[in-house]
Amino acid sequence: MPPEWAQHEATWLGWPHETTDWPGKFTPIPFLYGEIVRILSRREEVRILVPAAQQKRARAVLEKCGAWNGNVRLITAETNRSWTRDYCPLYVKTNTGEKVATKWRFNGWAKYPNWKNDDAAGEKAAKVSKTTLVKPEWNGRRVVLEGGSIDVNGSGLMLTTEECLLSDIQSRNPGLEREQLEALFEGYLGVEKVLWLNRGISGDDTHGHVDDLARFTDERTIAIVVEEDREEANYEPLAENVRLLRRMKRLDGRAPRVVELPMPRPVSYNGQRLPASYANFYIANGVVLVPVFHDSNDRIALNILARLFPTRDVIGLYSVDLVLGLGTIHCGTMQEPA
Repeated sequence: MPPEWAQHEATWLGWPHETTDWPGKFTPIPFLYGEIVRILSRREEVRILVPAAQQKRARAVLEKCGAWNGNVRLITAETNRSWTRDYCPLYVKTNTGEKVATKWRFNGWAKYPNWKNDDAAGEKAAKVSKTTLVKPEWNGRRVVLEGGSIDVNGSGLMLTTEECLLSDIQSRNPGLEREQLEALFEGYLGVEKVLWLNRGISGDDTHGHVDDLARFTDERTIAIVVEEDREEANYEPLAENVRLLRRMKRLDGRAPRVVELPMPRPVSYNGQRLPASYANFYIANGVVLVPVFHDSNDRIALNILARLFPTRDVIGLYSVDLVLGLGTIHCGTMQEPA
């Protein structure tokens, strides 16, 4: 599986339409997507999965945002939600250079009942890409895996969390143990070593997705979020993950370069803790989009990421409204490698 910073052919989005995901705050969300499309379409194709009933609305919003151009494709597909990171294919390259879409099963994070449209939309993405479609199985059973639960460096390493993939809570694949999952990752994604962190961030309803927690920024560097306030719910889980990461080794036996990212102050809405994290950035051709939260740490996080990605524009996107949907920029994007 190529790393996210490898050249993209396209970015996949799902047009937001499920108003209950943003109760009382849905109105600005399509226009934020318009901004994401405007920025990305300057640099690569943007393919948007849009339900038939939303086609005219989506185009109108994109036109208003100055985002409607020849690099934007609207693909008719019924969806439940817009979090393409978790239901679109994970694209890989074979030893002969062929691009293959590994379409893992999606089941609504083992939590929500309405997910079948999303699962089918991910298969449609593979067909539109004109790539070979592979559906990973174990003993004849489809395997569930969400793109937000893993991160790869393109050279044999993967990041994930025990809380998401091994817990009995929101268990994606009951009966599959650590060794079996690692064998699947090796066979389908080319992963030679899995770096297992423990718990994810507070407010995350996926139960431990790693893309809110720790991300590869190059083959040897991992950015991981930390909480400085000892009274905050995230303090101990994040400190534990940093300790674990600093004891880990790359394939060459050396320790990864670990760069700490701050956390924003807690973001809540109507009494609900939300999963606000600077680690949910998206790396595209020539640009890194970073969620920001009207917080003094926004500037610090952007500066750290700008140093980690010196050849890309690092752009902060206001995400206080977006995170009410329990995800931000990385959750709503999926790269297709060139």
